Amino acid sequence: MLTYKVKAKYITKEYDLLKRKSDKIKSLFTFTRKKIPSFWALKGISFEVNDGETVGIIGINGSGKSTLSNLISGIIPPTSGSLDIHGDTSIISIGAGLKGPLTGIENIQLKCLMSGMSNSKIKEVTPDIIEFADLGDFINQPVKSYSSGMKSRLGFAVAVHQNPDILIIDEALAVGDDTFYQKCVNKMMEFKEQGKTIFFVSHSLGQVEKLCDKTIWMHYGELKMFGKTKEVITEYKNFTQWFKQQSKEEQSKYQRKMKNKQKEFTLQKLKDDIIKKKENENKLLTRSEVREIQNETQKTPIGDKMKRGTKIMLLMASVLLVCLSIISFNDNAVSSIINNPVEFIRKQFTDLRKNSTPPKERSSKMDSSTNISSLNSSTEIISESTSMSSDTLESYMVQPGDTLESIANQYNISIDELKYENLLSDNNIEAGQELKIPTSSEQ
Repeated sequence: MLTYKVKAKYITKEYDLLKRKSDKIKSLFTFTRKKIPSFWALKGISFEVNDGETVGIIGINGSGKSTLSNLISGIIPPTSGSLDIHGDTSIISIGAGLKGPLTGIENIQLKCLMSGMSNSKIKEVTPDIIEFADLGDFINQPVKSYSSGMKSRLGFAVAVHQNPDILIIDEALAVGDDTFYQKCVNKMMEFKEQGKTIFFVSHSLGQVEKLCDKTIWMHYGELKMFGKTKEVITEYKNFTQWFKQQSKEEQSKYQRKMKNKQKEFTLQKLKDDIIKKKENENKLLTRSEVREIQNETQKTPIGDKMKRGTKIMLLMASVLLVCLSIISFNDNAVSSIINNPVEFIRKQFTDLRKNSTPPKERSSKMDSSTNISSLNSSTEIISESTSMSSDTLESYMVQPGDTLESIANQYNISIDELKYENLLSDNNIEAGQELKIPTSSEQ
């Protein structure tokens, strides 16, 4: 029978250090990750938490506290390692999962629906959530108008009334007032008496010491210490006191050193360190144990980037799309290509052969065709000028009642010719107006 509620074994979490949003899309199609810089927020964390335990998570900013809480809650997957969780989880963070445009009531309904509650159950617990949050008339206002403390109230109220097996509180009590803080503490103690497991992330060592049985000290992606709360907090205070005594230059140097270790970390190094540690403990590893360590230090598919097979399929789809675009621009119907693929391929080879004609030969052909076309155009110009020279212009004085149509019929010409010779934009003419009439010399 399992006695633990949460068991983590060599879990890691890797993030890409991308400068632009477009780099994220590009990284999906790369077949190698050598050129993509990464940062390891967690570097092989292992721990075990039992039923009914309240565990604090402490550490300086950027140590991996929130990453660990998000992994436990299931918001993000680990890059490698195994995380065994027995029971439903619910995370409480400032504004976590709250939609700004929606009102407090609407957010209660949405979050409860997302947790799997039925409509009847939501209707039953909504009054209790409203009473616990104690937001007054603001419960009917959009959450985007809430302060951070009000968001924390609403988030905590919804989470605890979902009755989870594992409750994760990430800095949610840091912004509340004393009255609401005491209400939250009472609720946590009630959960603890019911045998529920609680993870409490906080910078307030006093709160951690008061509420937690055990404490995890996270330090630049590593689990620095895990044990009884008083012992861990004592060691953590010793470290912070030592750090504050250093000069600013030494502090910066230490921080750069630890962050560089997070960038240079590899799963192969983790595997080697695990094997070396076990060998130092005078344990002779069997093949099955080595194979297990190998599996635990490999990237899980869900935590990795796009698979190679998926990238190949996307590449083939892109090539097909380009081919269809070329077919469309060349006025070729897809149906005709499917019905007669041999003819289409023959035509493509013919066009390719034409395009692959040697430059000199193609130039001579172009010159000859240009000369012929020039000769034809010259002949057309000469004939046109000859025909134009055979036409003469007469003058005509517009009489009352005349129209362009009647004048054109009289001289057996078109209305467009009349308008062209007289630069008319419409059919309107006036009596006494002089018009030029084109007449053929043969008439």
